[in-house]
Amino acid sequence: MAVTESKKKANLKWDNANKERKQYLNRRSTCRNFIKKLATLEDLEEIEQLLQDRKNMLENS
Repeated sequence: MAVTESKKKANLKWDNANKERKQYLNRRSTCRNFIKKLATLEDLEEIEQLLQDRKNMLENS
């Protein structure tokens, strides 16, 4: 299905107005896809530790 020129323009306008949000969503997606499709057991163990450290930091701030 082709995207219309007006939709492309609207998307570009949103992207330019929401750069930080777009970057956040992109990075979150990349992280999820890595975990779901590529991560080894060793990777997952490291990620678990990183998650726990991050949770502790957020809870104590």
